[in-house]
Amino acid sequence: MSTVTSSLNKWQKKQLCSLFNHVKLSLLFKASVHGYNAAAFHQKCDKQGPTVIVAYNKSGYVFGAFTSKDYAQSGQNVVDDKAFLFSFNDKEMKEDPLRVFSGNPQFAFTDTGPNFGSLIFLYNDTANAYSNPGTYQFDPQKMHGNDLELTECEVYRVEDCGGLMEKPWRNLQWNSERQALLSTISGWKPSVSSVKQARILLVGPVGAGKSSFYNSINSAFRGYVSMQANTGTAGTSLTTQFRTYYIRPSNNITHVPFILCDTMGLEDGVNTGLDVDDFASILKGHIQDKYQFNPSMPIQPDSPHFNESPGLKDKIHCVVYVIDIRVKLLPDKIIEKFVIFRKKANQLGIPQLVLLTKVDEACPLVAKDLKNVYQSYYVNKMMQEVSYQLGVSLSAVIPVKNYYQELEIDSPTDILLLNAVVQMLRAAEGYFDDFYNPEERSK
Repeated sequence: MSTVTSSLNKWQKKQLCSLFNHVKLSLLFKASVHGYNAAAFHQKCDKQGPTVIVAYNKSGYVFGAFTSKDYAQSGQNVVDDKAFLFSFNDKEMKEDPLRVFSGNPQFAFTDTGPNFGSLIFLYNDTANAYSNPGTYQFDPQKMHGNDLELTECEVYRVEDCGGLMEKPWRNLQWNSERQALLSTISGWKPSVSSVKQARILLVGPVGAGKSSFYNSINSAFRGYVSMQANTGTAGTSLTTQFRTYYIRPSNNITHVPFILCDTMGLEDGVNTGLDVDDFASILKGHIQDKYQFNPSMPIQPDSPHFNESPGLKDKIHCVVYVIDIRVKLLPDKIIEKFVIFRKKANQLGIPQLVLLTKVDEACPLVAKDLKNVYQSYYVNKMMQEVSYQLGVSLSAVIPVKNYYQELEIDSPTDILLLNAVVQMLRAAEGYFDDFYNPEERSK
């Protein structure tokens, strides 16, 4: 598994977030992945600031505890007047979440583990909770339905989204006509006569939204939500072939000057996900459409999908790294692959951008109004962190929202998506500017 994902469904996340004010939840610990024991809990959760424990049982209860203090394994009782226990149930959707504060001003929890006295999680290093109302007074039936066997236990860092900036830090013309943007894109032409369409390669971890981005761009061009590339959630990449996706002209658009190329997702296991050598072959134009990846062996020259003499039109002109803005648990091996891929692309002089997906799910203020994306302190912070982590300039980091549940297109979503395409075409133009002579240019 390349990334560790939340078990909260949309309604559960909404209920949990209703206990706070404009916060972002970042998954730190998942017991089914990291282990149902205090040692694993502390390894992931110590000194992380405000956190919330979220436990699940078969009776449909989601219950847990919040603290604004650090876990530090001091062995001391920790005082936190902001700490509380909570609970809600999918079967009681009309009821507000239960919230219980400590009745003892000198006690919130014991930081030797997820121990809130009246409620202890990962009890005796098992997939169970211990319940004994005392310091926290609650009805066990309402708190957890008297079901203390856990199906999952997670811990999230609770981050203040910081509200909105006074004005956007990056200008975007939200009043732009979608058709005008489409016409601008359609009118772009590569400055090298031998190339008719820029080839843009999408690379990223499993589930980051590469295929969804293609579907979303295709939707923006067609005027309705369409699905051509396989999307969904899986432990391994749904994309197993190298695909070159052509956007079909429509809505008075006669030419689409780019091709989106999709690959296997990056994975952290041995012989899994996109191979570094295959990545290099793609950049150089050696791999053709519908090549079936073999993670244990890169493409060989005798493969029927190997292009021995690629021209400029077959090469990649811009690499776009696709990352889920919500994910903070990318394994070190995935980061290492990003570094290697960046070096390969740099050696070939290929411009690179970073696409941050799911911004609406990362910040509630952006979910409320997508036009807040460049006023959100949280989105700005995450863009700067990605810029630093991957070693790209902030101007190369672009946030987008893909279509994933909508049945109809939406103007702000289209504008954000189409502006991302404009930046990709500008980056591709830089590739031609840097590496080819004026006499090779089209007039």
